Amino acid sequence: MKKVLSLVLAATLSMSLLAGCGSKSSGEGSTGSADGYPSKAVTTIVPFSAGGGTDTVTRALVDAAKESFPKNISVENREGAGGATGMLYGANAAKDGSVLTTITVELTTLEHMGTGAGLTYDKFEPIIMVNSAPSAITVPADSPFNTLEDLLKAAKTEDIQIGNSGVGAIWHLAAAGLGKEAGVEFSHIPYDGAAGAITDLLGGNIDAVSVSYAEVASQVEAGALKVLAVMSEERLDAIPDVPTAKELGYNCVIGTWRGLGVPVGTDKAIVDKLYEIFSKAAESTAFVDFMNNSNNAIEILGPDEFKSRIADNNELFKGLIADLGL
Repeated sequence: MKKVLSLVLAATLSMSLLAGCGSKSSGEGSTGSADGYPSKAVTTIVPFSAGGGTDTVTRALVDAAKESFPKNISVENREGAGGATGMLYGANAAKDGSVLTTITVELTTLEHMGTGAGLTYDKFEPIIMVNSAPSAITVPADSPFNTLEDLLKAAKTEDIQIGNSGVGAIWHLAAAGLGKEAGVEFSHIPYDGAAGAITDLLGGNIDAVSVSYAEVASQVEAGALKVLAVMSEERLDAIPDVPTAKELGYNCVIGTWRGLGVPVGTDKAIVDKLYEIFSKAAESTAFVDFMNNSNNAIEILGPDEFKSRIADNNELFKGLIADLGL
């Protein structure tokens, strides 16, 4: 019997993974007031280096929201420890909405790999999720595998090598999750980022990769690669002819996501105000154009749905990481 690995039980990948946990009641444990918010400058912490996907998505979102912050809103990069450094900084900031943090799927993985330095998902009150990127199982255009079923059938008798962006990284976990759901084992080939895996795939040195579509889009459009399936709840608009693993019978919805959070205990009214601001920003022409042009999928989840997905991701990756011995 297949074991359900779905990352979303509430609304997608609404990608929500268990029914939502309610936000804390207004004022519970808070030190800030929602009256007149935002009445001072706000800083948004990005836990990864400048120029990367998380940084550029955050900056585009913040730029689209800047008119709602009369005292200015800025972005500060605090990278290190796979995202733990910046997220811990944000989690320990004042509970008054003066410091926001871009939270990513690593919030639900680092603790279980023993590299989170005390970071746990419940240190944040989620505001909004704006972006998700499912794993796209991709092979060379001339591969003998034309469907996901072809690949999985071969994996039962052959050594199928799937490249990822590093041991324990989300794309490693995605391929491992698919293998577990399908009852097969892959050889997981780690690289220092997705680029190296894609290069080796183009060179015919591995059989497939499990990275995001955004990372292979240019090669797919050029006819060098083909996508067999995406690990999302619904098909991607960019490649509508490519099925999801779920519709093929493999209930495995795994990918990365990005959103904003504030320290747990922040006044609920501030969280609600921030959701109002950033949900409008996420619908702005400037942000939508940026996301479309960079092949980044927009997926909006509010505070409760986002909290639900984070909690369910935490349980999913706890199990996967233990199975992988990470």
